Amino acid sequence: MKSNKIILESDFIKHNTPIHKIEDPLIKDSGIKLFIKREDLNHPELSGNKWHKLKYNLTAAKENGYETLLTFGGAYSNHIYATAAAGKLFGFKTIGIIRGEEHLPLNPTLSFAASVGMKIHYVNRKTYREKSSSEFIKKLTEKFGNFYLVPEGGTNKLAIKGVSEIISNIDIDFDYVCCACGTGGTLAGLVTGLNGRKKALGFSVLKGGNFLLNDVEKLIYESAGKKYNNWDINLDFHFGGYAKINSELIEFIQRFQNITSIPIEPTYTGKLLFGVYNLILNHYFSNGKNILVIHTGGLQGLMGMKNNVSKIIGANYDSL
Repeated sequence: MKSNKIILESDFIKHNTPIHKIEDPLIKDSGIKLFIKREDLNHPELSGNKWHKLKYNLTAAKENGYETLLTFGGAYSNHIYATAAAGKLFGFKTIGIIRGEEHLPLNPTLSFAASVGMKIHYVNRKTYREKSSSEFIKKLTEKFGNFYLVPEGGTNKLAIKGVSEIISNIDIDFDYVCCACGTGGTLAGLVTGLNGRKKALGFSVLKGGNFLLNDVEKLIYESAGKKYNNWDINLDFHFGGYAKINSELIEFIQRFQNITSIPIEPTYTGKLLFGVYNLILNHYFSNGKNILVIHTGGLQGLMGMKNNVSKIIGANYDSL
């Protein structure tokens, strides 16, 4: 039990991250107050929503005597990065099953993962689609031995429990809480934490994210045992799909960072804030509402987008 307490009460994780009011002339006269909760500051490596998703999974792994964590992700995955960091911090061996072929030298995400001890194993995209099948898991067990399985993106019932606790650490009045949606786990956790109060709004970073509505509803029910109607997902600000970017998005991010001094990235929080600003300026929210955005971290992914961003802005990536 001592090792589990260490995970839950880790003094190197910042549990009460700050909330900043966004002072931006663009939305000053909108009648809306916008705030951002800096979950990116909870840890330099195990940051943002990834800590919340992994916390109770790490505890369960310890409780059940597992020494190894195995999980899935793409070559630039925040989840792969965070799981590798968690292994280093809490004494687990880690295995990352990576979608696609090996490319050397390793990109910054996989380079970090390998440097802290993660064993990298590549599978082709066809095989990767079978990652949830019992047959594929059996083959992985035969190859790697016993392991605690963390799903892609870290999203499961224990992750929802962890994310739900973000709500209890909010000390301002708000009407909406907003987050980016990849697998939908963060939104499901926030809705569960709200327990029917206030409203939650997710912003899909995936093209064709309609499936997220069913996925989130299922995750909420599995975790809370009930359905809620105080949430929705906006599907309009994915910019063409996961990790797709354009000059409009990058210019927005540059402007936001210049005004606020808050770093954001274009895969998740950048798209989220672009969408929130758009809704504010188009009077989606009623006058006088307080909107709280959750900064879910993922800043490590910026390094992997260096070349793409540089091409789009016509300048060195560091200017972002």
